[in-house]
Amino acid sequence: MEGKNEQRAGLLYGIGAYGMWGLVPLFWPLLKPSGAIEILAHRMVWSLGVVAVALLVVRRWSWIGELVRDRRKLGLIAVAAATITVNWGLYIWAVNNGQVVEASLGYFINPLVTIAMGVLLLGERLRPVQWAAVATGLVAVLILAIGYGKPPWVSLVLAFSFATYGLVKKKVDMGGLESLAAETAVLFVPALGFLLWLVATGESTFTTGGAGHGFLLAATGIVTAVPLICFGAAAVRVPLSTLGLLQYLAPVFQFGLGVLYFDESMPPERWAGFALVWLALSLLTWDALRTARRNRALALKLLATAGAAPAAVLPDPAATAQGPAATTQDPTPTPQGGPAQQKVT
Repeated sequence: MEGKNEQRAGLLYGIGAYGMWGLVPLFWPLLKPSGAIEILAHRMVWSLGVVAVALLVVRRWSWIGELVRDRRKLGLIAVAAATITVNWGLYIWAVNNGQVVEASLGYFINPLVTIAMGVLLLGERLRPVQWAAVATGLVAVLILAIGYGKPPWVSLVLAFSFATYGLVKKKVDMGGLESLAAETAVLFVPALGFLLWLVATGESTFTTGGAGHGFLLAATGIVTAVPLICFGAAAVRVPLSTLGLLQYLAPVFQFGLGVLYFDESMPPERWAGFALVWLALSLLTWDALRTARRNRALALKLLATAGAAPAAVLPDPAATAQGPAATTQDPTPTPQGGPAQQKVT
């Protein structure tokens, strides 16, 4: 019962995290007339403050010394900070310049880009269905490029920057709060310097936009940290396959907002491109679920085989009376409800 409650809580945390990421396009326009770079700088500065408070609450500080002594990890953190800067800044610019739908496309094709990077950079081998999904995604991008008269560069930069960020984070192997704290710490000094320069030149909207505007800029730290904390809570409670399905909530919400709320145009070629991307993601999802079921069935079969293995070495009851050699093995049979079989159920 407790396990079911944990999974239910994890599912709610996951829906909360991806739901907030999906609805965040409603927040960035509230920060106008601030420009994308000023908003980004505030996001970096205030995120570090929020994450530092969270780490103070959970009392997790020992990782700092280990990170400082590990130059390789420090270098990877710097790369992660650079890629997430590109991703955050471009996303804010896209939303505030009427390109929410194209931004959502970037996160739709992100899983396909991640798979392609795994093949090209890590030498991973794809199953046929995964190859079909990647090829379908490539055709979708080509159709969109022909329809636009140019490549959907916002979508591609968002997808590649976030895929690169995910790859680097995998190599860093740190917790969500810790890695965000390290990344924003790297970004803190240049971001704060830029904000102070804006104040000195009289171009800062934080000081001239009123208390309400200043509060909204400070809230960028909360908007950044809270979904990540929810995601971390979900990741330890639900299977990765469930998280993989939940990740599509964010771009679905973003796409819906772009079409229904921001009233962005959807010409036929854009619908065609999105339809192919959704087909590719459907193939990936089906293949992932099929592989997960197959692996689970194989694991259960191996457990069942392991549970039945001791019976093969049990002595024949009639042989127990034939002499001392026959008594060197334990003649007690394993109960049918023994530990090995309990694991299977």
